[in-house]
Amino acid sequence: MHRFIVAFLAAFDSVIAAAVGIAAVLAPLTLLWIFGFGGSAPWDVLWPAAVSVWQLGNLVPLHIRLPPEYLAVAGIGESEAAFLLSLAPLAFAGFTAVFAARSGARASRADAWMTGVVVGSLVFGGLTAGAALTARNPVAAVHLWQAVLFPTLVFAVPALLGAVVTEWREAGSGLIARVRDRIEAAPRGWGEAPGMVVRGSGVVLAGLIGVGALGVAVAIILGGGEVIALFEAANVDLVGVIVLALGQLVYIPTLVVWGVSYVAGPGFALGAGSSVSPGGTQLGIVPGVPILGILPEQQSPWMLLLALLPLALGAFAGWVVRSRLVAAGPSGEQTSPPEDRPWTADAEGEHEPVSARLGIAVGIALVSAGGVALLSWVASGSLGPGRLADVGPAPGPVALAVGLEVLVGAAILLLSPRRRGSSPEAREADIDVFAAVPVASPNAFELRAAGDADTARVVPPVVTTEPALSEKPAKKQKPAEKPAKKQRPAEKQTPVKTPTPAKKPRAAKKPTPASAASTIAEPDAVTAPIELPGTSERPSPPVD
Repeated sequence: MHRFIVAFLAAFDSVIAAAVGIAAVLAPLTLLWIFGFGGSAPWDVLWPAAVSVWQLGNLVPLHIRLPPEYLAVAGIGESEAAFLLSLAPLAFAGFTAVFAARSGARASRADAWMTGVVVGSLVFGGLTAGAALTARNPVAAVHLWQAVLFPTLVFAVPALLGAVVTEWREAGSGLIARVRDRIEAAPRGWGEAPGMVVRGSGVVLAGLIGVGALGVAVAIILGGGEVIALFEAANVDLVGVIVLALGQLVYIPTLVVWGVSYVAGPGFALGAGSSVSPGGTQLGIVPGVPILGILPEQQSPWMLLLALLPLALGAFAGWVVRSRLVAAGPSGEQTSPPEDRPWTADAEGEHEPVSARLGIAVGIALVSAGGVALLSWVASGSLGPGRLADVGPAPGPVALAVGLEVLVGAAILLLSPRRRGSSPEAREADIDVFAAVPVASPNAFELRAAGDADTARVVPPVVTTEPALSEKPAKKQKPAEKPAKKQRPAEKQTPVKTPTPAKKPRAAKKPTPASAASTIAEPDAVTAPIELPGTSERPSPPVD
């Protein structure tokens, strides 16, 4: 694809990502302005309010300063009129990141990933700068450099990751393809390590997000009554309920990350001095937001078993990676183990080095811990003045807990020895052994009737030996025994049926050069088929 087309599509993706994100806020605010205020409020406040919410969703902190008239109505002190709001509704950042990753992957498939990533990021940065300059909000002020840099990074980093991952997997030429080929050529199983680490950590992170989402869903079901009670206590009309529900809906991804930290063990905080974890819950004054009604008030010691879920995810990631290693072999080559050695852990290390498997397990744990630390950082911040300035999970403890749990689970599956039958080399060795066993002809034993049962003739077996693929010459076999003499027929003869011609014995496989030479030197190495009397195609004379 032409680079100009790639650049145009990348710019279009960035425009769509920014426009859809802002429109998702502007639409409900417009409905609130129409049905809530009857159109009497100034409409020019809609754009600054929508941009401020979108900026908060893309990790831009807002410096809130409440007006004096609001302080008098709400009864808030002057010391609490100004605070920092930085707890981001991650639904906006998640949408931007997914859109950017798709744009980067498409640019990579068009062989112009650098052009797509750079153009898309620059256009998105220009749009964020324009929005920040045109939406000055006296209530929610932002620093201009943060309003431009943070949303641009939210777009640029996933776009770069999507392009690099796609280029690593599919590209046949280019800088990343050369680096990949050089790494994959590393000896002793280290060539597959980067890809296996990314695959395993992706399994762990996806599983943790799924577990966190499941935990939030269960908490909403169990705490639904408390959530409804808080909605009723808010005393808002239908429009207010809709706006309040939409505002909480965009915070669902943030709650999912809180669920991940809860399952991992450290939990999260809902204000200074508070803690919500499987080991116990200590809550102070909780804001009257309905969704916070799902927080557990009491804990059970059985909740500590939730820490086994990250360990199980690490074990599953180790199993996935181990299966790929068994199928590919070291550097993608299939090798056979020595014939004179049993399949033990030491013999297994020649095919899958222990050092490489240990490095993969450590890499999966580190990448998973880093990903969880990043998610915990973006899902924490300030929700208000005073003690509400510390809300969310702490990145350090959560990353440490997840890293250790995943490391234990992955190491169990990656470092444990396999049984012999599960190895592809062992199966190939078994096939070689069975290939060297002599195979008897299907017509080796034949009982032919020539009158009564007393006059039956037994045909000696004919054995065809398939030469094994080996450099040793075939041993000389003993000559076949002479055929038995024809017995005298009985006095009363019965009509003899025309015998069915015997099937030809299975031809031997084509020998290797070494075995072929031995066959020429010893012509009787393979026994020729024996022609029995009366088996010719000449018809038998009629019996009087």
